[in-house]
Amino acid sequence: MSSTPSYCRAGVSGTDSGNDRVPIVGHNTVWIWRLVKTNENVGPSDRCLARIFRPRLCNDSTSVLGLMQFTAILMRTFILIVLMAVSQQSVSAQMRIVFLGDSITEAGVQPDGYVSLVADSLARVDPDIEVVGAGISGNKVPDLLARLDSDVLALSPTHVIIYIGINDVWHHFEFDHVTGTDPDVFEAGLHTLINRLRAKNAEPLLCTPSVIGEDPTSEAPVNRRLSEYADISRGVADSTGVTLCDLRAAFEAHLNEHNPDKAYEGILTSDGVHLNADGNGFVARFMLDVIGRKLDL
Repeated sequence: MSSTPSYCRAGVSGTDSGNDRVPIVGHNTVWIWRLVKTNENVGPSDRCLARIFRPRLCNDSTSVLGLMQFTAILMRTFILIVLMAVSQQSVSAQMRIVFLGDSITEAGVQPDGYVSLVADSLARVDPDIEVVGAGISGNKVPDLLARLDSDVLALSPTHVIIYIGINDVWHHFEFDHVTGTDPDVFEAGLHTLINRLRAKNAEPLLCTPSVIGEDPTSEAPVNRRLSEYADISRGVADSTGVTLCDLRAAFEAHLNEHNPDKAYEGILTSDGVHLNADGNGFVARFMLDVIGRKLDL
């Protein structure tokens, strides 16, 4: 073996007897990188290496120690790289479920809201499942389309549960400063939402709108209209093949049994629309059943 030492500095290799480069491996000696004189005229990579490889020149009597120190540094670096790779795989494999909707979903992120209840339950089953609430009060289908990129797709979701339709109907009847969504616009908007989600590899699940008033037998125009929009959602789910979350049917079945007095509110809602504590629990259990079957949990 030649006694001429090898050198390495900022991508340069060769031989030199100057003090600005120091031997790494030479005959009968083991060298660990250090800067011999000063840090003058050295690049950031040299300074970095100098700080990492602090041990000084090792002669024959301490060569084993030098090798052990160098090996320990390499092992720590290797472990760090492995941990980073595993972490990246975990992030990539993580399920992210986004609940997209209106004020019902906005309130659902409160501690006892249905979104939070779903998140807490799923965390006990699989901590790698992340649940996000993306509800905004007053939203209708056109509003969801307008903010889909920023509020949903930017999160790279694996599944998106669309709970919409109340305001699309209700705003035709109850409010002067807003208007509802016409049936054809509502249907076309649902199709567009589904197509855009699928284009980004997010799986949509579509809910029917639940209730406006808790008497399923009511002949009020708003109740009849909501039933029509629920049928539109069912038709869209059927034609596109997405999973249907038929909340309206579930509400009607429950209210037919538990609302014998035909009360407008107070069973599952606080005002005929927005969920009370029992309503949040009811919707959470419903969603968990759908998600559990969908994800085979």
